[in-house]
Amino acid sequence: MAACSVNGLKGLFSVLGCVMVVTLLYTISTDGLPFRRELLTPWMAATLVDFYINVVALAAWVSYKESNWVSAILWIILLVCFGSITTCAYIVLQLSKLSVPESIQDAMYHVLLHNQSKNGTVQKRKFSPVVTARIIFSLLGLLMLGTLIYTLLTDGSPFRKELFTPWMKATLIDFYINVVALS
Repeated sequence: MAACSVNGLKGLFSVLGCVMVVTLLYTISTDGLPFRRELLTPWMAATLVDFYINVVALAAWVSYKESNWVSAILWIILLVCFGSITTCAYIVLQLSKLSVPESIQDAMYHVLLHNQSKNGTVQKRKFSPVVTARIIFSLLGLLMLGTLIYTLLTDGSPFRKELFTPWMKATLIDFYINVVALS
């Protein structure tokens, strides 16, 4: 049963990663590269702020999971550049690293929370970063709330047809794939 759920999760995140690759390639082929001034509307900026706040949460998890800083930094750079494509690849990789007993016991514990050193022992931290993380994510939540209120007040409703450019749609797909990963 547990092996089925691990395989199901690998399949889910493989499909989601492929969906994002196809979305990215389609958007580039039909609308060109996203590095154009006219695409940076206030709502696109607000969406990007929201997206990168999610990337911070994923980067915190990656830095916790990785055994050395070099690989953590490399994965974080890939998260920033490729978003949910990297998120999906990282999750599939973490699921693939599970042994059969780990898959049977509690796969999510081993994927999300279990951090082993190279000799197989659990690393102990000298301090708990939970309080720091709560403060940082509370501040990021306030930043997003402020961004949302400011954009609503200065640019109006986000539910306007002209805002849904191909790149806005691609960014929203990328964002919601990361939301699936975070949930």
